Amino acid sequence: VGCDRSKNLVDICGEKHFQAFVCDALSVPMRSGSCDACISIAVIHHFSTAERRLATIRELARLLRPGGRALIYVWAMEQEYKNQKSKYLKEKNGSKGKEKEINTGTTQRLLTDQMPGSSNQDSAYSDQLINDLKDEGCDARPVGADSRLPVHTNRTSFQSQDLLVPWHLKGGTKKKEESVGTVLVAGDSKESQELSPVFHRYYHVFCEGELEAVCRSLDCVRVQKSYYDQGNWCMILEKL
Repeated sequence: VGCDRSKNLVDICGEKHFQAFVCDALSVPMRSGSCDACISIAVIHHFSTAERRLATIRELARLLRPGGRALIYVWAMEQEYKNQKSKYLKEKNGSKGKEKEINTGTTQRLLTDQMPGSSNQDSAYSDQLINDLKDEGCDARPVGADSRLPVHTNRTSFQSQDLLVPWHLKGGTKKKEESVGTVLVAGDSKESQELSPVFHRYYHVFCEGELEAVCRSLDCVRVQKSYYDQGNWCMILEKL
């Protein structure tokens, strides 16, 4: 059973005869302890406060039965780890610096659904978490209410933990082999930049130890495994 904040994505799942429903990861309408396993891939890094990120993991744990496990993936600040570049950085050469684009049509509404909010509290951090991360050597600086978030240059290393990643909507006709919702690599030319609408999506990229520290602050789960995988920090949790 799948769920997503975007109705358009859920509709695509329905068309493919998958079971999915619309919900918010902070409040999933399922019984506590009803799942053997939960998977959260590339979701939690879109929540803009430490409190929300913690609440999302707590909600994930609530769904699990005792002994059930959860797998979490979030984008890593360290796109070069142990002298190895992530696939994200490596693809820069193969795509000549091109950025991700998404087909128009239904997907245009999909992207609009996922636009970040502009609440002043959206860049707040838990003071305790900041102190913990500083102890770990992580540069977790809070962003003030009057600050502007930096816009990331795709296929480059991250310069800030809180940032906006540009997504270019692809205009024109769709190629036969392309399906709605497919993430594509498209040109970086001046013409394509002028023709393609750009959406900025909020990301909080996690530094080493940050996701694990959040998970260990919950007394309802234990960390089974913590690891790095191709530009992502990953965690396997077990419900106690």
